[in-house]
Amino acid sequence: MKSTEIKTNVQNVIDKFSKEEFIYDLLIAYGISKTSVTRLKKGDYNFAKADGEILYKKKIFFKVESTDKLLSSIEEISKDERILKHKPRFAILTDYKQIVAKDLLKSRNLDIKLKELPNYFDFFLPLAGSEIYNAKNDDEADRNASYKMADLYDLLIEENPQIYNSKASIHHLNIFLSRLLFCFFSEDTEIFEENIFTNTLAQHTSENGKDTHTFLDNLFDRLNDKKADKYPDYLAKFPYVNGGLFNDSISSPVFTTKARKTLIDLGELQWKDINPDIFGSMIQAVVIPEYRSDLGMHYTSVENILKLIKPLFLDELYEAFENATTVNQLRTVINRLSKIKFFDPACGSGNFLIITYKEIRLLEIKILEKIIDINTSSPYTSATSSTLGFSYDELANTKNPAQNNLTFSQTEIFFTQIQLSQFYGIEIDDFAHEMAILSLWLAEHQMNKIFEETLFDFGKSNPILPLKEAGQITHDNATRVDWNKACPLTKNDEVYIIGNPPYLGSRNQDKNQKEDLDISIYMIKSYRKLDYISIWFYKSAKYIQGYEKTKSAFVSTNSICQGEQVGILWRSIFEMGIEFDFAYTDFKWTNNAKGKAGVTVVIIGLRNISKKTKYLITDGIITKTQNISSNLENGTTKTVQKQTKPLSKFPYMRRGNMPNDKKFLRISKEEKEQLLTKYPVIDKIIKKQVGSDEFINNLEKYCYWISDENLSYALTIPEVKLAIDNCYNYRINSKDKTLHAQALRSHQFREFFECNDNTLLIPIVSSVNREYIPIGFVDRYTIIPNSAQVIYDANSLIFGILTSKMHNVWVKFTAGKMRTDYRYSIFLCYNTFPFPEISNKQKLNLNEYVFAILDERAKHPSKTMAQMYNPDTMPKGLLKAHRELDTAIEQCYRLQPFKNDTERLEYLFKQYEEMIKKDTLFAKQKKTRKKKAKK
Repeated sequence: MKSTEIKTNVQNVIDKFSKEEFIYDLLIAYGISKTSVTRLKKGDYNFAKADGEILYKKKIFFKVESTDKLLSSIEEISKDERILKHKPRFAILTDYKQIVAKDLLKSRNLDIKLKELPNYFDFFLPLAGSEIYNAKNDDEADRNASYKMADLYDLLIEENPQIYNSKASIHHLNIFLSRLLFCFFSEDTEIFEENIFTNTLAQHTSENGKDTHTFLDNLFDRLNDKKADKYPDYLAKFPYVNGGLFNDSISSPVFTTKARKTLIDLGELQWKDINPDIFGSMIQAVVIPEYRSDLGMHYTSVENILKLIKPLFLDELYEAFENATTVNQLRTVINRLSKIKFFDPACGSGNFLIITYKEIRLLEIKILEKIIDINTSSPYTSATSSTLGFSYDELANTKNPAQNNLTFSQTEIFFTQIQLSQFYGIEIDDFAHEMAILSLWLAEHQMNKIFEETLFDFGKSNPILPLKEAGQITHDNATRVDWNKACPLTKNDEVYIIGNPPYLGSRNQDKNQKEDLDISIYMIKSYRKLDYISIWFYKSAKYIQGYEKTKSAFVSTNSICQGEQVGILWRSIFEMGIEFDFAYTDFKWTNNAKGKAGVTVVIIGLRNISKKTKYLITDGIITKTQNISSNLENGTTKTVQKQTKPLSKFPYMRRGNMPNDKKFLRISKEEKEQLLTKYPVIDKIIKKQVGSDEFINNLEKYCYWISDENLSYALTIPEVKLAIDNCYNYRINSKDKTLHAQALRSHQFREFFECNDNTLLIPIVSSVNREYIPIGFVDRYTIIPNSAQVIYDANSLIFGILTSKMHNVWVKFTAGKMRTDYRYSIFLCYNTFPFPEISNKQKLNLNEYVFAILDERAKHPSKTMAQMYNPDTMPKGLLKAHRELDTAIEQCYRLQPFKNDTERLEYLFKQYEEMIKKDTLFAKQKKTRKKKAKK
């Protein structure tokens, strides 16, 4: 249940207030089943001895109290063993005007007017299981434990420097840390006797820490041994654990006084509040030096994981649950849940798998609650389905309260059918691999608690000890291992591949990662230009190919759906018969940690080609569509290949002049004015420099522009000579050997192009919020650096085409992005743009509209291009002039107006494909003519 739903429910309780029904309505508002509440009313679930009191085991103690006793009584209740032995989470007292409550676990108090309760609804969220899971945003316990673990880790490394001598010793350290974490968690969550690990450690080791490692070695042996009688009493009282966690024989590192104290301090933390999905990633940061400064930042929030798993499978599973109206139908849904495989081939410490596990367990609980409601609201019939793990042997060992008056013939006990063995992963890092396995065990224990507390006497969990099975996590390189071996797949399997694999652009990949690409996706043409995450998309497409019940979805940086990568990767995947299932367009990927990460990402789901609806999700708005384009637009599934020259009859576009001068040849407006004061004729070697930022925001910058003829003069000016010398030293000492030759002409930019008349400037980066890219002309005395693209000595016609809506639609589809801004590409946006041949009359007509735009701009000399092209501040006359140009440009394609951008894009693609065919045919004919000429 969402928190917004609960708040609405609580408001309804107050709006329709009834003294007799208040506490029962409140429980229902938080998701307690009506059947359970009915049995509470009847007294079956009420453990209170005194009249007027309600004591609902593990949930609430409730009593109506006089106004003057509210505060004193709540404190008495919090110490009353008669009540506390049933472990109610909340004590609630009211005089029906005021309500006073105490969270008996967290020792938090609430004292408000009853009518204000909807504003404080979150106080009781643990009744809905939210504190343990969905609504929890406070990771303080996880961070505190991580910081303390980091201290211990550093102390152990300092005392045991040999730990990093071999892979085996590092692996042993990783296992050692995992075992400590399990022991701390176990003694705080009723797996072990409370505080048994910390107390025994403190009592049976010396303060100097010299025997701590021996104690731990002996304890770990005990935890792996079914026979307790050969151990001293203080170890014999520990239970047998097994499960592989204590199976391997390792030697614990040596401790110091300080390390031992830190270990004991760790035991005093609140481990029951740990979130395995968060904590595993935090502890991973402890042992990875480059993560250490950002401890607490390297995990994915529940909210973001749900963004992926809900549209991939969870929404559909909930739909199946909601549509099930009979017990048999509900059992069928549970049976399906028990067979699904969930696979994260870059699982890290397991947070995607853990959240998925928790969500599936919560859905199972909801299904069982519905089954219980149906069974208990009608005459009981025998329900001994092995599908749900019904067991009379287990039931015979269950201690039901006598006052429940339940007999075995009246009660069905349910066991979870969701097993850790359904959860698969691949992880290359040894410690993360160990943490994933451990964290899944801890998550299982937490969910077992929720299972029993929510289903009350109807739900029972098998003892967690001895540990039986774990998630099937493979320690290997996911880019090289066969995924079918890590997670076997057959035609009847329902498998969902999930995760957040490593990104790494092509320039940021090291030698090993390049080899990963060579081994895994060498069959894709130009594959080395792809982001590292492309491997996961391609391998998942191959994995699911032909398996209709199997899908995949990954989080990725948005670059995977931009620019040149679109044509390289997605064309290869689409040719397999794979399509997009759903997609989230650009959004910020953040987490709940104190220093939130903020990379711009997309989420892409893949499936085999199907007639089912696809979903495109942008800013929380879901659009149903038949097609999602490779750049995540609602429209065509076609891709564009880069072109080295224009398909249309366009002039040549190039990047501006690359300086490669480390800014030694560039100066500010103030520096220019100072130089002019000292050297009046120096302006012959200084020119205005206008790149994208300067053009859009009207910034003044300058550069030395020294021809060979003016070099001797330039060297007579000390400031200029120093700049040239600095540029020389930078280039001659550069690791880029191509710059060494440029050092011989260190008085100039690496490139030294200029126009005869004017230059058309096209910004490389432009905001997605603008309807039009602000392009424009600059004079021959202005130098454009490589932060912009240029057409030298351009005519007004090309300006009109490039500033049109038709071109902007094409740019939106083909351009890459820098964060969320468009990154204009010559090869993909300009050279591929299809524009028909037009008559001279049409050209003259278009020029009139171009001049109208330039005239409108000139009417606002005080406004920057950023202000003129901001949708909120764009002058009406300028917008009108652009609209008129748009109509004229579109009439060059066809007379019938376009209805929308989708229609424009579809038409442009038809033109593009025709021009590609024509260009390919021309190239073949040219090649044939050359062959004939040679003969």
